[in-house]
Amino acid sequence: MDFKKLANQYRDELLDNVLPFWLEHSQDIEFGGYFSCLDREGKVFDTDKFIWLQGREVWMFSMLYNKVEKRQEWLDCAVQGGEFLKKYGHDGNYNWYFSLDRSGRPLVEPYNIFSYTFATMAFGQLSLATGSQEYADIAKKTFEIILSKVSNPKGKWNKLHPGTRNLKNFALPMILCNLALEIEHLLDPGYLEQTMETCIHEVMDVFYRPELGGIIVENVDMDGNLVDCFEGRQVTPGHAIEAMWFIMDLGKRLNRPELIQQAMLTTLTMLDYGWDKQCGGIYYFMDRNGCPPQQLEWDQKLWWV
Repeated sequence: MDFKKLANQYRDELLDNVLPFWLEHSQDIEFGGYFSCLDREGKVFDTDKFIWLQGREVWMFSMLYNKVEKRQEWLDCAVQGGEFLKKYGHDGNYNWYFSLDRSGRPLVEPYNIFSYTFATMAFGQLSLATGSQEYADIAKKTFEIILSKVSNPKGKWNKLHPGTRNLKNFALPMILCNLALEIEHLLDPGYLEQTMETCIHEVMDVFYRPELGGIIVENVDMDGNLVDCFEGRQVTPGHAIEAMWFIMDLGKRLNRPELIQQAMLTTLTMLDYGWDKQCGGIYYFMDRNGCPPQQLEWDQKLWWV
């Protein structure tokens, strides 16, 4: 395989096709922020604005400006989205809504912790791109709120009855691995080291299960034990593979080649485990005992996976 040719193909596709498409079609010139419901030609089919996507687009164009090239159009795109988020994305106390209407009025309450994580990433990168202390403060304050919610990410919107079956979910420690590195420039070095070690422990010692052949489970009990119920048997291959990319980044940052090696082997294990042997592609949800998963969409081949 010609890796140089492949690398050039990815770069050209990103810079000459994907990014111009989003610059031209996703920016809401009238109200600010971004449209994310676009058809193949770039036509907007729904104007609702989801905080995940607003944050990701601010992050993407900020990161490109910081790491690829100082293009003014990338910075302008990031700043206008950041200003929209700053003004409308939260309740005034950096509790980030899930979605807004086109003009910025809240549609769905701030029940979802990933609205907070993507806002943190967005303002962390935007603060690097602009040198703005205000953006840095938004990232830090939001990160502090995320950490305060670790034991109950949904807060008052948690629909589970407390006390009957308390489970710990893989998604938050997974994303914190990535988030800590994203806002490294804003964190105290000692605190950063502690956060990275905690994330590595949670992912590789709690949710990674050598007794199950080296797969990663989605939920365990509060003591880190396997649980025999729908949630306890759930395996989400895409989450596991995504987490291993974050663990490899941490291994590189901490100069721990053995961690990178373990993450690489786990990635291959999860790819094999989650692969549809008949039709190809990676399943969305699986059950570690081979039982039918609770989610009706379990066999869909989602793009992000």
